[in-house]
Amino acid sequence: MSVAAAFVRSGRKIVAIGRNYADHVMELNNAMPKEPFFFLKPTTSYVPSGGRVEIPRGIVAHHEVELGLVIGKGGRDIKQADAEQHIAGYALAVDMTARNLQDQVKKKGLPWSAAKGFDTFTPIGSYIPKSSILDPHNLNLSLKINGAVKQDGPTSDMIFRIPRLLEHISSIMTLEEGDLILTGTPSGVGPVAPGDHVECSLTDAEGKELSALDFTAVSREGGYEFVSQSK
Repeated sequence: MSVAAAFVRSGRKIVAIGRNYADHVMELNNAMPKEPFFFLKPTTSYVPSGGRVEIPRGIVAHHEVELGLVIGKGGRDIKQADAEQHIAGYALAVDMTARNLQDQVKKKGLPWSAAKGFDTFTPIGSYIPKSSILDPHNLNLSLKINGAVKQDGPTSDMIFRIPRLLEHISSIMTLEEGDLILTGTPSGVGPVAPGDHVECSLTDAEGKELSALDFTAVSREGGYEFVSQSK
């Protein structure tokens, strides 16, 4: 197995693109980005399909289903025309977000690391070789909670396409083999509560399922506890 295919064990960073679907930008009342922007998640936040997402005490956790791309060939200052040769494959993922913690730190102008970086906050599906996906911008992402559809949107709605994302990220930091880039989420994000069962699917233009991902949400025992701060 290549280093890229074993990205969950060998990858050094998760680079998550924010606000890359217009409907999602609007549902959270955010400003439309003029260029891609991103934040980092630790690889310790990975949890495999079939696992449990632990929600810390007091946290309102939101789901964000995303197409992830796995870097095969590292690089710096990657040009859009060369982006394809740096991609090894893809993976279905969920970027879990501690929404109430995120809202609190955003108001203070503080970083989002804690809101995105809890252990188990990046449920991840199996590696999909690049050869299995002809066009990553012609796929569909969906997410169900307890059987009810919450997110269902096409990757064609990305504001910034994958070559642009690779160019932008690598102009700031070197991408390395096994890194995962999360490319943004469609609209429909919302809460996941302990006891919920979440099912995600990635399908192609003909409706063929390329990947599935599921997890169960549980309450985390011990550790961090969210306390609302008015100032």
